Amino acid sequence: MKVIRFLLPIMVVAAGLVGSALLVKFGKKTEPIDPPAIAPLVETIVAELRDHPFTVQAQGNVSAHTEIDLAAEISGKIEWISDALAAGGFFEKGDALVRIEKRDFELAVVSAEAQLAQAKAALAREKAEAAVAVREWNELGKGDASALLKREPQLAQAKAAVNSAEALIEKAKRDLERCVITAPFDGRVERKGVDAGQFVNRGAPLGRLYAVDRAEVRLPIPEEDLAFLDLPLAFQEGDGAERPGPSVRLRATIAGKEQNWTGKIVRTEGRIDSQSRMTYAVAQVMDPYGRKSDIQSMPLAVGLFVSCEVEGRVATDTATLPRRALRNRNEVWTVDADSRLHVRQVDVLRAGRDTVVIGSGLKRGERVCVSSLDAVVDGMKVRLAEPANSQPETRNEQEADQ
Repeated sequence: MKVIRFLLPIMVVAAGLVGSALLVKFGKKTEPIDPPAIAPLVETIVAELRDHPFTVQAQGNVSAHTEIDLAAEISGKIEWISDALAAGGFFEKGDALVRIEKRDFELAVVSAEAQLAQAKAALAREKAEAAVAVREWNELGKGDASALLKREPQLAQAKAAVNSAEALIEKAKRDLERCVITAPFDGRVERKGVDAGQFVNRGAPLGRLYAVDRAEVRLPIPEEDLAFLDLPLAFQEGDGAERPGPSVRLRATIAGKEQNWTGKIVRTEGRIDSQSRMTYAVAQVMDPYGRKSDIQSMPLAVGLFVSCEVEGRVATDTATLPRRALRNRNEVWTVDADSRLHVRQVDVLRAGRDTVVIGSGLKRGERVCVSSLDAVVDGMKVRLAEPANSQPETRNEQEADQ
């Protein structure tokens, strides 16, 4: 029994070794099999070519087209001020706003008229004396009478005195008219500077006024966006309100409600900002307070901060794709009819946060890959997921223009 217990493990091991040797010698060899290649699954959209109107986003503050300091043209004591001459007051062209005491100017007119009467009397006397001198010379003298004999210098002096007196009358009457200071245009008062009983000198500011016929918004336009706008950069004749220019949509939130207005670009400022490289365009809105409109709307008040959308040029035969379809700044991946992927260089007109506008490089109906792949080889096989309908739907198509 002891011998059996000793030999049994040795026999089992020996049998295993012999069996393994026989399997290695007479068994079938297995060949390695490569697993079948599985093409990556990609999502595509169908490129559609259409006209794309560009827009440029900008912001600015509303300012008045015309803004002046109302000033006195004469010195005197203010005896009356219109109720309209108060901050926020409206007035029309020709309305009396301030009246200065006029008694001193009435007396100045009377004095000038008296001086004119004296000058005319002196002129008449000189004419009579000159006629007598010429008659006596013709009766007694010989040859031509001299200018001094004809009293021509005295006549000229008398005529000059008459002209001076007439000018004094005109000045006195103009000063008398200036006692009443009227509004030069339809407008509104920004601030009041004087009150009744106050003495003012000539040129003293009485208040600040601005016109309400039109309002302006100064809009900064980046240099790279100039290519998408037809801005009036060159010289143009005529009033800016009559010249053609890009349309502008303005919006602002007032009392929790969005308000909208429309205007147009009428001019650009005379220089480009050397620090920001911005070109400043001026948008103009006619009748911002709705004075000539029957529709009651929120006024476009001076000082209001507004967001603006400037209409730009229209690019033809463009494709709008999701931003994720763009690779390496100017490449997209297309998928042909055999489900093979190709790298295509395109002309990018504008790339936004969510969309990109392609100007050239794509054909109508081509499939564009919008999936991300780790490794791409031109001509590689791919599997197509269900394609999107066509162009991407964006919440705001203008995001491609920002």
